[in-house]
Amino acid sequence: MNLSKIKIGDIPNKINAVIEIPYGSNIKYEIDKDSGAIMVDRVMASAMFYPANYGFIANTLADDGDPVDILVLNEYPIQAGAVIPCRLIGVLIMEDESGMDEKLLAVPNSKIDARYDNIKTYTDLPQATLNKIKNFFETY
Repeated sequence: MNLSKIKIGDIPNKINAVIEIPYGSNIKYEIDKDSGAIMVDRVMASAMFYPANYGFIANTLADDGDPVDILVLNEYPIQAGAVIPCRLIGVLIMEDESGMDEKLLAVPNSKIDARYDNIKTYTDLPQATLNKIKNFFETY
């Protein structure tokens, strides 16, 4: 996969997310930026799993030197390496050992899954979903 050819999209209504880790996985994958290969980074040794499809926005650069992170919130795993058009609904403000580490929050766009059309902002998500995300990143 040539990541440099993946367009960012039309922010905020359509943004193309490259998925690295499927929803429900306990394996952390990373896409090697040079080869495009999906690499196993590590297996989480606890009963935790990713609460959303986790990936990045190609051709962007966050403060940590990596592409901007994104969580695509839906009810099904998306294969690692897939690109999904989605719509931004918020941002998760986090800080790690190297500084700020924000993560965009998004839902699939209408063409992919119209069930999320009523979600306009992260506050429209079920509280249980927000709690899972919070717990995951507090524990991870």
